[in-house]
Amino acid sequence: MNPHEGSLLESLAMFLIPRLAAIWIRLTRATMRVRFESRGVVDDLSQRKLPYILAFWHGRLFLMPYAYSGRRIAILISAHRDGELISRTMKHFGFVTARGSSTRGGALGLREILRRLKNGFDAAFTPDGPRGPREVVQSGIIAAARLSGAPIVPVAFSCSKKNYSIHGIASWFRCLSAAVCFSTVLRFA
Repeated sequence: MNPHEGSLLESLAMFLIPRLAAIWIRLTRATMRVRFESRGVVDDLSQRKLPYILAFWHGRLFLMPYAYSGRRIAILISAHRDGELISRTMKHFGFVTARGSSTRGGALGLREILRRLKNGFDAAFTPDGPRGPREVVQSGIIAAARLSGAPIVPVAFSCSKKNYSIHGIASWFRCLSAAVCFSTVLRFA
């Protein structure tokens, strides 16, 4: 195999996958009926133009572009290769990304998030981090809230149709399953 083929294939994947993922997320969302629960906190913070930090688990990533309807948001995303795909996908929804995680570049990512919060952005984290343990809060989101004074707002989507995980596929990519199409979705925030 030519040594340049891997980098060419990787470049092609980095170009295509985020675009296709953004299209798939939009198409899937178009088939869903969304009900909102506990929206008052976010509406109140938005009306008062106070920044806040959205928190959602890694396994609930798929519809998160639709969890936010505010002004501007910066999302903390892993500095790993999967994180690059997610970062590029989120940019298709107009989001700013900060890169860093508990295992790579965390302090740099946290500083970027704090800078954005200070400049009027809201922020978003997956508090369980890219390497887990699943659904266990790591210290980064707590540090961001403490240092910025911004409240943490948990957010989640729950679908009437279940998406069964496919073993061996990255957790964020499992969410792209067609199983959630035509679901009734309940959004808590």
